[in-house]
Amino acid sequence: MQLLPEPVRRFAAWCAVLLLLAGVVYVGIRLCGELKTAVTPVLLALLGTALLGPLYRRLVKARVNRSVAAGLTCVAVVAVVGGAVYIVVAALIDTGDEIVASLKDAATSLTEHFGAAGTSLDDLASNAKELLTKFGGTAASNVISGVSVVGEVIAMAVLALLLVFFFLRDSDRAVGTLRSIAPRGTADIVEAMARRAFEAVEGFMRGTTLIALIDALCITVGLLVLDVPGAVGLGALVFVGAYIPYLGAFLSGAVAVLVALADRGFVIALWVLGVVLAVQVLEGHVLQPMIQSRTVQMHPAVVMLAITAGASVAGILGMLLAVPLTAAAFGVLHELRTLYGAPPESPGSPGPAESPAPSGS
Repeated sequence: MQLLPEPVRRFAAWCAVLLLLAGVVYVGIRLCGELKTAVTPVLLALLGTALLGPLYRRLVKARVNRSVAAGLTCVAVVAVVGGAVYIVVAALIDTGDEIVASLKDAATSLTEHFGAAGTSLDDLASNAKELLTKFGGTAASNVISGVSVVGEVIAMAVLALLLVFFFLRDSDRAVGTLRSIAPRGTADIVEAMARRAFEAVEGFMRGTTLIALIDALCITVGLLVLDVPGAVGLGALVFVGAYIPYLGAFLSGAVAVLVALADRGFVIALWVLGVVLAVQVLEGHVLQPMIQSRTVQMHPAVVMLAITAGASVAGILGMLLAVPLTAAAFGVLHELRTLYGAPPESPGSPGPAESPAPSGS
């Protein structure tokens, strides 16, 4: 190694560090995949704790017992999430046939105007229900595995809810526990990194929830004005989809446009598309800079890469967890840079290449 130039040695050292880090991350991901039944509830509980922390702290400040405050917070979550899921599912079931019929009518219209170019679309729309029936039959043949998956999801959701309760109730002991398990001499650094990571996740969840609420209200009002059926359910779908940046907004907006196309026709669907695009412009240029200006800022390319990586690792759940976990990682990196970065120079101190001017004799 001594025969190599200094730049090459530095490059080799950085390559070794990156390879070691990649190996640790890979092993960690594989372990999380093997233990996903236990890891997933913990991660969801941490996100829920970060989101519900302000409500819990307000109840505690109002002199409510910690256990009672944590229980009331969990009950509120169950009511809100359960109601939102019910509204979304009911709205989509009610308008599913209308969406298929509207797509068939659109394909027929294309066939009339473009001849053979629209024939395949017409055939696809005509056979949509048959394809769905075949898919349903295939799914029914695997009903046992489906029931086991549903049972696993319910078990993880219940475990995550219980963990949220305990995380909220015992949050005052978290710092002491973390310092007690930290290696000797690193308690302060570990505490600082954990605080910064949790603050990043908390800020992201709080900002995303507020933005999702504003988006859902704006789109719901627009759909009600345009007399689109299932406006409340579609608004709830927009709210839920906002927790998956970019992709969630695209999917929920597409569903709203399809529902408008199915019930109100092409012109109203265009108006709904305009409302969705206007809300997205409002979010990207006004809400995001204003609301999340104090949280960890990530470039859109980083967000998209995180979502893609999360989807490849854990599907929809990975897409949901990828961005807040990336925000936590950015928070830790920012704290490390603050702790170990070069201290800023004072305005009156001379630079490294400067020397004090000699005093006159």
